[in-house]
Parts: sequence; C-alpha cells; structure tokens
Amino acid sequence: MTAALHIQDLQLGYDGEHGLHTVVDGFSLDLDAGRIGCLLGPSGCGKTTVLRAIAGFEPVRAGRIELGGVLLSAPGTHVPPEKRRVGMMFQEYALFPHLTAAQNVGFGLRRAAAAERDARVGAMLALVGLAEAGGRFPHELSGGQQQRIALARALAPTPALLLLDEPFSNLDGITRERLTVEVRGILKQAGQTAVLVTHNEHEAQVMADRIGTMHNGRLTGWLAGPLPTGPG
Repeated sequence: MTAALHIQDLQLGYDGEHGLHTVVDGFSLDLDAGRIGCLLGPSGCGKTTVLRAIAGFEPVRAGRIELGGVLLSAPGTHVPPEKRRVGMMFQEYALFPHLTAAQNVGFGLRRAAAAERDARVGAMLALVGLAEAGGRFPHELSGGQQQRIALARALAPTPALLLLDEPFSNLDGITRERLTVEVRGILKQAGQTAVLVTHNEHEAQVMADRIGTMHNGRLTGWLAGPLPTGPG
C-alpha cells in the first residue's frame, strides 16, 4: 500500500554567511491515508520547517516529498503550493474580519458553482458543529469557535493533506483541552489525512495516531498515540 505522504531523506536549509546552514537533515516519514501524524519537539527543532516544505514554501536541498504517489518536491522539482492539494491551518486563524463565518469557509471555493459552494459550506459548518453560526462575523465568535471555522475553511476544498501548525496555542487551557479532542474527532469523521506540529506532548498524544519526536533537525524517535479521552 502506497503511503498518502512519503518523505525520504529530506534535507532543508539556507545559505548563510559561512555556507549552508542545515535546519533539517535525513528526515523520513510515511503516513497512511486517513491517519493523523504529529511532529513533536521544542521551538527551533525544525518541525515547522518540515511543514512548510510539505506545503511548498521551503525548497528541498536533498530528498523527496510525495503525496498520493505524486512527486511534489525534490532537487530540481517543485510543485507550486497552490497545486499541491495541501491545506494549512495556522496558530493565527487568519479569518477575514469583514466576511461572515460562512463566507470565510467558502473563500477557497470561489471557482465552484454557487449551489455547490453553498452545499459544501453548509456541510463543513455542520461538521464542526457551527451550522447556526454561518451569518456571524469573526468578532462575534469565541476563540474556540473561530478555530473551528478556520478548520472548516481548511477542509472545504477537500485537501489531500491538512497541515496544522500549533493550532491550539492561542487558546486557554480548558478550551485547548476540549478542542484537541473535538478536532481529532472532526478529522477522523472527515477521513482527513493530517500532520500536526506541536511542542505539547499531551496534545500530540491526544490528537495523533503517529508521533515523531524531533531534535536539532532530526527525527529522534516515535511515541504511541492517541491517549484514551474518556467515554464517547
């Protein structure tokens, strides 16, 4: 079975004053369709750089990135970000303040027919439990609700892979704990393949099926997940 995401011997870096500064080296990962992977490690360990390379925002010095058997990145090969079918959700939700929740969710569907777009937006709002909030503006939503709208917007174009960069870091502890469980449920219900980046080990173990620990630009080991979260 071909992995949905295949990364082999990835090297990422940039040219510095004293030559190449390597940020990530020898990184390999396989993630099956419908699974949630996680890169866990402290700030500066290279995990977000890997995420940016998967999205197409960082050039590859060596190695390769494939999605669904299609080569996205390698030395001499670079598929533009907008053609990768990769969605991203950042820690700053970046909702458009002048658009309603429904308009935010439908932003990436502007080329779809109106009826198709409206149906998809409605389905995504229902999926994240905010079917009645489509007409509200971001400032009228709580932080947790804004996060779920951002998730619905990321899922709306049906990405082959969803990347989540510290998506819970701006939330208070109670909301963060609750939404970690809820977002895993939403992603599993959607059958979405995803990669999460975090420095929080508990968050990683609640969210992810497969957890890779990172240190100094290298994958150093694997942890089990997810943790049991109680009834339901």
